[in-house]
Amino acid sequence: MKRKTILGMPAVCFKIVAAVCVVGILIGSLYDYRINVALANKTEIGSFFATYGSYFSYCLYPAAGACLYVGLKTKGERYKSLAIILAVLGWFMAVYYSNSYNGKVVRALLAYTAGESSIFLSVLSWLFWAVLYSWVPFVTAKLLDEKNPDKLIAVGAAILVAGITSDNVNLWLKQVASRPRYKYLITLDNPLSEYRDWWQMVPNLAGSNDNFKSWPSGNMTIACMMFALPMITGVFKKASDKKNLTAFIFACIFVAVYGYNRIHMTNHFLTDVCFGTLITYLIFALIAMAFMKTVEKD
Repeated sequence: MKRKTILGMPAVCFKIVAAVCVVGILIGSLYDYRINVALANKTEIGSFFATYGSYFSYCLYPAAGACLYVGLKTKGERYKSLAIILAVLGWFMAVYYSNSYNGKVVRALLAYTAGESSIFLSVLSWLFWAVLYSWVPFVTAKLLDEKNPDKLIAVGAAILVAGITSDNVNLWLKQVASRPRYKYLITLDNPLSEYRDWWQMVPNLAGSNDNFKSWPSGNMTIACMMFALPMITGVFKKASDKKNLTAFIFACIFVAVYGYNRIHMTNHFLTDVCFGTLITYLIFALIAMAFMKTVEKD
C-alpha cells in the first residue's frame, strides 16, 4: 500500500509541523507580550534577513513555472506557447512580490526619491529583482525529470495557486483582526493600553495603516512556501526520499529562523508567527493534495 504524502513528505511530517504551530499558539495566547519584551531588539543583521530572506521562498515561483514549462512542453508542441507564458508568469510573480514588499529598501540604496529622482533608478531597482530570479527557471528545468509531465504540471500549478491563495487569505485576515504591531505599541507612553490578544479582533480598523496588521504574519506566509520544496526535489531526475527529507529539514530551519526574526525585529507576536505558518501550511497542503490526487488517479 502506497504511503500517504503531503507536500512531498510523509503525513507524519505535516502533523509534527502543525502540532508545533498549535503549541506555539497556546503559549503565545498566554505570554505574547512578555515574549516580545524579552526577545524584541532590532539589529542590522535582522533587518538584512527581513529584507532578503524572502528571496529563497520566492524562488519557488520561478521553479514552479519551470515545472509547468517542462511538463507542458513534453506533452506536445501545441502547448509550447502556454508553457512559455506560465514560465514567465512564475518568474514575474517572484519579481513582483519582492519588488512590492522589499523594493523600497533597494530604491533607498539607489538613493531614489519619488517625484525627484530619475525614473531610471526606479526601473533599475526593479531590474535588480528581475536579474536575481532569472537563473532559477533555467537551472530548475535542467534538473527536472520529463518522464511524468502530468506530475510536473500538478506540482507547478499547486505551488502557484497555493502561493497566490495564501497571500490573499493573509491580507484578508489582517483586516479582520487589525491587531496592533509590537513596534507600534512601544512608541506609546503606555504600550499595554492598546495591546490586544489575537482573538480580540476589530474588523477593518487597519485599513492601509500597517501598524495594525500584526495578525497573522504575512512574512511567515512567504517563509512557509519553503515547505513545498520537497515537491520540487521530488520531481528531479535523481529524486530520492533522502533529498526530500533534506529539503524538508532545510524548510523547517528556515521557517523557524524567519519566525524568530519577525519577533526579534518587533514586527510580530508569537501567535502572529504561528498562525501565519499554520494557515499557510494548511492552504498549501490542501491545494497540493487536490492537484496531486488527480495525477495519482491517472
